[in-house]
Amino acid sequence: MKKLNVSESKETDKLFTTSIDALKNLYSSKIKPLETLTKFGDFYTPTLTDSDIEAKPMVLLIGQYSTGKTTFIQYLCERDVPGQNIGPEPTTDRFNAVMYGNEDRIIPGNTVCVQEDKPFKGLARFGTGFMNKFQCSMCSAPILQSVSFIDTPGVLSGSKQSQRSYDFPAVTSWFAERADMILLLFDAHKLDISDEFKQAIEALKGHDEKIKIVLNKADKVSSQQLLRVYGAMMWSLGKVIKTPEVMRVYLGSFWSGGPLQNPETENLLHAEMVDLIKELLLLPKNAAVRKVNDLVKRARMTKVHALILSHLKNEMPVFGKEKKQAELIANLDREFKKIERIHNLPEGDFPDLDRYRQQLNVQDFSKFPKVNQKMLDQIDEVLSNDFPKLLQRFPLDGSHQPTSYELNPFALDEVDESIRWQLFENVDQNAFLPLFNSLNPINGKVTGADAKVPLSQSGLPSNILAQIWRLSDINKEGKLDFEGFCLAMHLVNVKLKGFELPDQLPQTLIPFSKRSGMSINNNINNSNNNNNNNNNNNYR
Repeated sequence: MKKLNVSESKETDKLFTTSIDALKNLYSSKIKPLETLTKFGDFYTPTLTDSDIEAKPMVLLIGQYSTGKTTFIQYLCERDVPGQNIGPEPTTDRFNAVMYGNEDRIIPGNTVCVQEDKPFKGLARFGTGFMNKFQCSMCSAPILQSVSFIDTPGVLSGSKQSQRSYDFPAVTSWFAERADMILLLFDAHKLDISDEFKQAIEALKGHDEKIKIVLNKADKVSSQQLLRVYGAMMWSLGKVIKTPEVMRVYLGSFWSGGPLQNPETENLLHAEMVDLIKELLLLPKNAAVRKVNDLVKRARMTKVHALILSHLKNEMPVFGKEKKQAELIANLDREFKKIERIHNLPEGDFPDLDRYRQQLNVQDFSKFPKVNQKMLDQIDEVLSNDFPKLLQRFPLDGSHQPTSYELNPFALDEVDESIRWQLFENVDQNAFLPLFNSLNPINGKVTGADAKVPLSQSGLPSNILAQIWRLSDINKEGKLDFEGFCLAMHLVNVKLKGFELPDQLPQTLIPFSKRSGMSINNNINNSNNNNNNNNNNNYR
């Protein structure tokens, strides 16, 4: 892998193999020192570790019991997950991190939280009561190589919610800060929002851009009922999620038990499910940008936090400290306004007033650190210079190719190219159509003798061409249809680019018409084909 080597005058211009290395360096050298000085972790979340920044994209699932959270993960993994327990009653009684592993196994919470390669060390702050209700399920499902899932206990109602041995909203907030996507699942037959569910949703404040609403089991109601259920759910959410924008809601029925049960809404639900799955599959591609976004938010919060503490310390008198501290806490909103005017800060960068006030109640203002101007300047530099420089090198349109001396700091071109060819949806079928037609296919297929000429023109040795034919002739009939021919030519180009061919064709390279069952990628392809057919019909 090539390395970025520009000038060495700035932190972001040093040699970094990937964007993650650059982000870890920026955080540890320019953001973390101010966090440590101001005890940022006491007010928000603990300082980040390297494993936090290196972690794969995480999807957090929240919902009341029996809304299909665990079944949703099972559907995406296309197999059972170790330790899963599915039923109509509250079955998932713990937080479960579903992550990739070569062998299926379950790691207890206390063990997970001390592993350096797992991004969960910060959970130790919630104590043994939580650790006993946390585990990590290692699973070899392909999708987990790119995305991890956090399955949560079903949200309780009534007096049961007070029986937890840990602070459920606080834990939810911890995971929300680190998640790349937050799915709020609702059952079409269970739209009420309990007190605990409301507290969990309120704990997501500040992460609105990550939240997606999923109305699950929507095939169990008629189309007319679905309209009423949708309206009732939005009405309930409107009282909890205080935002002027209408949140995106995905309708569907995510389970592996068979086809959708209501023909009236099948096309609608299928299209909605495909949209959500596409969003999930795009998470790894955009992970680096989201990590930058999260670190930008954290850097701004750290700066404001430092200025607040410095201001409160300066307001403390020599005598009568306790009375003055109580007065400052009571009038914290006024103090925020003063700080905002003095330092010309945006109002939106200030923390939640009530939550911050609670943390101040257990602090001694006289022990707060004085403002460290050098550290504040470093924060300003990383916000105004370092992060923008990283983003400028990121190919937002996907068109940039690294030169011999420059590596895209997010390493997405190189990483993606190593797997992009393994996805059938990236086979350029239009490019091979004229060549296929020129071979005069019979009943839509060409024989080995017909395909031998264009394949041999690649200059590849016969043993490699034999391997390509074996991989492409999926049905083992000695002939190739159009998709099989495209696959063969695609593998020829892959080999010419220097990639090694697999011994067995990956599931993701099998043409969609030849895959058994309704896989995730098959759903997406069928949806795209339906859209294309509709577009074609418009021109007839």
